[in-house]
Amino acid sequence: MGRPSVDVQEHPHSANRMYIQMRLSAGVRIARLLVLPVVLSAIACVADGVPRGSEPANHEVAPSVESPLGTAPDRGRPRIVVLGDSLTAGLGLAADQTFPAHLQTMLAVAGQPHEIVNAGVSGDTTAGGLRRLEWSLAGNIHVLIVALGANDGIRGLPVDAMKANLGEIIRSAQSRGALVLLTGMEAPPNMGLAYTEEFRRAFSELAEEHDVAFVPFLLDGVAGRVELNQGDGIHPNPEGAAKIADLLWPTLVSLLDNSAVQ
Repeated sequence: MGRPSVDVQEHPHSANRMYIQMRLSAGVRIARLLVLPVVLSAIACVADGVPRGSEPANHEVAPSVESPLGTAPDRGRPRIVVLGDSLTAGLGLAADQTFPAHLQTMLAVAGQPHEIVNAGVSGDTTAGGLRRLEWSLAGNIHVLIVALGANDGIRGLPVDAMKANLGEIIRSAQSRGALVLLTGMEAPPNMGLAYTEEFRRAFSELAEEHDVAFVPFLLDGVAGRVELNQGDGIHPNPEGAAKIADLLWPTLVSLLDNSAVQ
């Protein structure tokens, strides 16, 4: 199988700036530029129909937190919470086909005691994720995987606001003694070069500022590939979700191997 404001110095086995600096080839970068306007714009339409530059109304209703297999979470086990949007929730997939569910299987095979909690909400922005953070961090949380930002980029929301939201999410998790794995996202190229570059840079700057583990692009190797997406051409199918899990696994397992379960 392939493949947590408290000073992070309090965590001697923290991420230690474990960045996966995946340098994409020029060809892959070009392909991404071609497919992202279609893929990301479509996600916005499917998610909740909120126009660009605006936040969704009444978006603070939080669903029940579930384990990947749909069972009630065991609050005694160390938890890995995946805070995200429809890409995390697994729109169009069965609960056991989402990428958090694939990570749960990989953890079990590796003999790790952690329970993955899928805290994905379709259409969510970083502001929405911040609003529901308290219940998301309930229980014996060990790691928080932050997989938000796609909907901020699609709607053209201010990068400074997105960055502030993500920073607060990271600080809140760290204040609870949790480690953080931050995943990056890309803004649609049709938002303009200045915006897309500022958007992309925000994630790496946050990772460096807070000394957290970092995977630059959540959909690397999945976006735009027909065979890894559902019929809508937008959301990953089971194979695509497995590919995302494979992408995250090396960084996640490194975090776990270099830290003690609380």
